[in-house]
Amino acid sequence: MDFPPHLGSMPMHAITEIHGEPGLLERFRLEVQRFDDGERARLSAALDLASELHRDDRRVREPYLNHLLRVAIRLMHHYQVRDVDVIVAGLLHDAVEDHPAELAEGGGDPTAAALATLAARFGPRVATLVAAVTNPVYDPQRDRNDQYREHLAVSLDREPWARVIKVSDFTDNGVGVIHTVGPKVVSSARKYRPLVPLFRDLIGRPDTPLSPAVKAHIFGQLDLAEERFSAILDRPAHSR
Repeated sequence: MDFPPHLGSMPMHAITEIHGEPGLLERFRLEVQRFDDGERARLSAALDLASELHRDDRRVREPYLNHLLRVAIRLMHHYQVRDVDVIVAGLLHDAVEDHPAELAEGGGDPTAAALATLAARFGPRVATLVAAVTNPVYDPQRDRNDQYREHLAVSLDREPWARVIKVSDFTDNGVGVIHTVGPKVVSSARKYRPLVPLFRDLIGRPDTPLSPAVKAHIFGQLDLAEERFSAILDRPAHSR
């Protein structure tokens, strides 16, 4: 498949719409060229595992792998992350939450076993980062979105690099809400809007390991997400 020479500078949702998963895979390949052979091997292994686990998953109109690729590409390109553990965890950030049984090796609690598998394959730091962005079992008697926000506030408070992974995930889901269709547009906006102030605080902290320029970029994306949430949720009832 032929790709344009400017693929490396195209917005990721544009790549998704025009070139689909093959285009995102090629963009990922371009981004990882700057890493050494051993690092590329780890990134390829993580991509292979993510592809296997999520092979039948869909995300509204697209393969779920597209979302994972965009999260990882954003980490490398927009956030200038060179820490391979963080990028590997970005590719696998939904693996334990969505496919614990497939990932687990051995009996016992599937989530703990799945994290142990990640630790064995990619190191304990990757498992720790994935654990920080993996949702717990929620109390069915309480509002799920409230519990989601509370969980992130606690888990990301103690894991600065997990904040970076999660804000890339949030950007794909939140800023990318206009690429969603059907009832999920409103439900996603309601879920993610309360996270905007949380991420402003977390990203602005001195221990968040990003440059001032990258933090400014993320703040701009949070502004854009809020604009989109407002357009979806704050319209007069008669216009919805």
